[in-house]
Amino acid sequence: MTFTAAPALVVGEALADVVVDAAGGVGRALPGGSPANVALGLGRLGHPVRLATRVGRDAHGGRLRRHLREGGVLLIPGSVTGEATSTATATLDASGAAGYTFDISWSLTAEAAAAVRSGPVAHLHTGSIAAALPPGADTVLAAVRWAAPRATVSYDPNLRPDLLGPAEGQRERVEALVAASDVVKASDEDLAWLYPGADPDATARHWATGGGPSLVVVTRGARGARAWWRSGTLEVPAPRVTVADTIGAGDAFTSALISALLDAGLLGPAPESRARLREATAPGGLPPVLGGALTLAARAAALTCTRTGADPPGRADLAL
Repeated sequence: MTFTAAPALVVGEALADVVVDAAGGVGRALPGGSPANVALGLGRLGHPVRLATRVGRDAHGGRLRRHLREGGVLLIPGSVTGEATSTATATLDASGAAGYTFDISWSLTAEAAAAVRSGPVAHLHTGSIAAALPPGADTVLAAVRWAAPRATVSYDPNLRPDLLGPAEGQRERVEALVAASDVVKASDEDLAWLYPGADPDATARHWATGGGPSLVVVTRGARGARAWWRSGTLEVPAPRVTVADTIGAGDAFTSALISALLDAGLLGPAPESRARLREATAPGGLPPVLGGALTLAARAAALTCTRTGADPPGRADLAL
């Protein structure tokens, strides 16, 4: 049963991924940006979704807008500006894993920031550069705090160290967003960078039991994913696939996880959906629902790894 009565809202960057292969060959620019990828995944999975972002009227921006529109994503008014669209250069190693360098300026326009608060919202998702890079990160945190009484919230730090400076400068902001969220998805690399020397599992457990999110999920690449909640933990393997590249795999995981929890009624308008999520993660709750959501998310990430660029699956791809 689907409980979603109003659109999902994603707040964050959309940019062009310029892919460089292991031999140094530069391919075409592909649509990307972690929050935009999550919005696209949700749209392809059948959820009404709005995206508050910043793209230009240039060629990169035109491709991004077309790509998102075809995936069912509606841009918030004020998301298109006269400035150049941001880019990320994704350099692939021999295994298909990507490292990134960025040419990005992030903030929402005043029109977009106002529009975030003007429409219906069942669930808000944010993360990555948009939630970390000033000056726009302050607007993102304000949007999360505005949404929390009305809707559930998910957050993916998806940190970019080369863009952000020392980890200690990010911890307070990350922890504020974690505390305001119902679901947090992070990579083991995020946690290792954010808390050097600390066990990522211990960090995830602390987040899940500290009175903030009901569910914390850590993705670990080819080793699958592990989830923590107040009364337990669960691990799911990563399906084995032939990897084209890993661009957008984590975002596909996130969108499929959110989709499954929306469909189960565990995310959506607050306070009812938040209460259902709390109940499902309490002792004696519903681990099979959670296991199914995590398994679906792992399948979505694996399928994305078989494709070039950030190309999340739809319902037909996942046989839903």
